[in-house]
Amino acid sequence: MQHWDILLSNQVNKKAFIDALLEGKAKGDLAAFNNQKGILFSDIAIEKFIEKEFQYDSVEASTTSNRQLRTFSSGERKKEFLRYCINQKPDFIIFDNPFDHLDQASRVVLAESLQKLTDSIAIIQLLNRTVDILDFVPNKALIKDNTFELHPFVKIENHFKTLNTATIPKATETHSFQDNVLIKLEDVSVSYEERKIINKISWTVKQGEFWQLIGPNGSGKSTILSLITGDNPKGFGQDLFLFGRKKGTGESVWEIKKQIGIFTTSMTDLFQKGHTLEQMILSGFFDSIGLYTEPTTHQKQIVNQWLEVIEMTHLRKKRFIDLSIGQQRVALIVRAVLKHPPLLILDEPVEGLDDENVDLVIQLINTIKQETNVSIIYVSHRIEQGLAPTSVFELLPSETGSIGKIKYHSELN
Repeated sequence: MQHWDILLSNQVNKKAFIDALLEGKAKGDLAAFNNQKGILFSDIAIEKFIEKEFQYDSVEASTTSNRQLRTFSSGERKKEFLRYCINQKPDFIIFDNPFDHLDQASRVVLAESLQKLTDSIAIIQLLNRTVDILDFVPNKALIKDNTFELHPFVKIENHFKTLNTATIPKATETHSFQDNVLIKLEDVSVSYEERKIINKISWTVKQGEFWQLIGPNGSGKSTILSLITGDNPKGFGQDLFLFGRKKGTGESVWEIKKQIGIFTTSMTDLFQKGHTLEQMILSGFFDSIGLYTEPTTHQKQIVNQWLEVIEMTHLRKKRFIDLSIGQQRVALIVRAVLKHPPLLILDEPVEGLDDENVDLVIQLINTIKQETNVSIIYVSHRIEQGLAPTSVFELLPSETGSIGKIKYHSELN
């Protein structure tokens, strides 16, 4: 029985590679799997499964608990879906970045499950990050391009270079808030259907701070973000202060959103038309998906300066959808920070990226921190080498809802 760890660069058409494996069209050393039954374990496979259960009102994955997969937290979903995959009695399972979106404790549990699994089923782990390599998997290879040729695996340490920070465009308008406080939660609690998600959370974010928000799956990170962006009606009637105003004192969601630049990985899907890189970033001035207003000369100048910072000037006329996934992420973060909003929210910006592209995104975040007065809330399970948040806020689940703890906080001078 062969087990493989295969490191893929973001240039590789992963879907085509997975299809070749499942359709018995693999070449070289992987041809051994061609007459065998395989199944795919991935976030996309789980999403499709959830849609199918919902569409047919059925319970297939977790028949013992008689619960649909969508009712579990993301960590539990992976556990239940893995059980389902094993019950299909495949000869091999392809694991596509199985450790993405998992907290540290869930990663350890999953790694142990995979190790036990190798006694009975062949596993092929496809990964983008060298930190996710499994020591107990004997065969390791690297795929660099769409020939899907296996190359010897060589572990390369990241070498962080510094971006060209001198050309970062200055803010066109300055923001000032009372005591420099942008966000303040005082004993804020949120419950859904009797179940408390967060319990008496107190957290203050000031101008110029760089916070990392951490916590296990299901601990309420998304709930807190939705309170900060003004999207969660549960913020009404609580001691929640957003950009100098108490929630529910007549402010509009639009006024709150004007103060926030946001990046989520799902935003990439919004820009699937023929916009060029330059047009896509320019649209950030107008908060539109696509460019429908003629930008001013000054706005174009600002975008050109940012393209210099991220060393992508030569790509400005290239279609956004033709860029590498790492370049797309960097461009979307620039679009979010274009107007120097008081607050920048980065929700898992490096998930699914290879090491080279992670390096690129981290450089940009560090550059924004060093060269602007924008506050950053960075949400991620991983503590990234080279990324230096000044403060860490951790959510700790309990029976009565998650409590918040400042794990580390460096007061600005």
